[in-house]
Amino acid sequence: MSGGARDGDDPRRDLPGVDRLLEEAGTAAWIERWGRGPVVRALRDALAEARRVLAGEPDATEAAEPGSLLSRVRRLLEVRDRPSLRPVLNATGVVLHTNLGRAPLAPAAIEAVARVGPAYSNLEYDLGEGARGSRYEHCTDLLRELTGAEAALVVNNNAAAVALVVNELASDREVVVSRGELVEIGGSFRIPDIVARAGARLREVGTTNRTRLEDYRAALGEGTGLFLKVHPSNYRVEGFVESVELEALAGLGREHGVPVVHDLGSGLLSPDLLPGFPPEPSPAGSLAAGADLVTWSGDKLLGGPQAGVLAGRREVVTRLRGNPLLRAFRVDKATLAALEATLRLYRDPELAAREVPAIRMLREPAASVEGRARAALQGLEAPSGIGVEVRELRSVVGGGSFPGFDFPSAGWAVTGTAADLLDAACRAGDPPLVGRIAGDAFLLDFRTLLPGQEEQARDVLASALGKAGPAAPDAGAPGGGER
Repeated sequence: MSGGARDGDDPRRDLPGVDRLLEEAGTAAWIERWGRGPVVRALRDALAEARRVLAGEPDATEAAEPGSLLSRVRRLLEVRDRPSLRPVLNATGVVLHTNLGRAPLAPAAIEAVARVGPAYSNLEYDLGEGARGSRYEHCTDLLRELTGAEAALVVNNNAAAVALVVNELASDREVVVSRGELVEIGGSFRIPDIVARAGARLREVGTTNRTRLEDYRAALGEGTGLFLKVHPSNYRVEGFVESVELEALAGLGREHGVPVVHDLGSGLLSPDLLPGFPPEPSPAGSLAAGADLVTWSGDKLLGGPQAGVLAGRREVVTRLRGNPLLRAFRVDKATLAALEATLRLYRDPELAAREVPAIRMLREPAASVEGRARAALQGLEAPSGIGVEVRELRSVVGGGSFPGFDFPSAGWAVTGTAADLLDAACRAGDPPLVGRIAGDAFLLDFRTLLPGQEEQARDVLASALGKAGPAAPDAGAPGGGER
């Protein structure tokens, strides 16, 4: 085969065919690894790309060389083999980062998933009776033990939990909610929309900033199906405000036979686990205050897998278990295994504080975070003109928890390079490293880096610094502030 085009010839004629390239050394190993079909598709795509290049640049004859073509094929195969869902290094300082998967799982939860994943399990099989069982029994005892509830149920997320409750307890009836609690959960999912889709009518009471018990009492009627109290876990109203205590609302519900449900959202099992943080209601506390049912998320302050947890009176939970929608909201064996393992850790709060990653991150002293950042910095060599220093930072909880609250942390501040370009280069790393931009600095908060990830972050940053390079002398601060 010719290494270049003759005068007057179209260089695309020199491109080898797919069969010819399949005979090249190395392609057999690719077929063994990725399969013949993906390799042939990559070869065809590489040849098509080479034709486009040569059509625009006839002198770029290297595009027709087998070595160049096969290098392009190898890159295509590797990119296409890369999973869409991948681990990333979270250096944003947002502990429960919804876009990054919220709470990382505890080692015990990962081990539990690994045990049931490759095998059959007793997901819906009663080993004692040798007959069909229920998947909803696997976490019930632990939830009752940890919350004091009579019964419990697990669905696939908290929005599903609220929808199930509304559909069962208030279908074609009214759900009474304070105007100050008509929250948007996230991703444009709003409490009014969930109530409507679940087949109930929303009855708003009070005002945005002030709701009294008399407002709930005035809303009572033959069509009242449910009092829903929503914990403002992802927003905060300050100033001239008033809300009804759960205990008072529960008393009104009992007086008139109207169930009271408390949507906690975040679901911190024990407030004692986070000393120094703002007060946060717990499932046990809400049930003790008289709520008939509480709901919360599994992947927020509980630090487990995505799930919606419901706990409360046996009569109410029994009704929910009989609702046909439950099948649409049911969880799989991996979720139940991870949730059960996470809940077991909470039997010993000290163990949970050590082993549940989200709780451990929130509790880690800022001095300890700073120590990890300084230790990792020792092995980093930044290009000339680029500065990397340890700086005091502020972390947030995230995941719609503790709105407006931040707390001390530490990490790296990178200056002397275009922050937006460095951000993009870090996100393109392997593994991707996600930080944040503040003015002209690129920040990496070490609080949200898991133990052992410090060196990975350093290596990704070092590679990204080489690609981003120093900032231009007249470059202004990109981004216009922190994001």
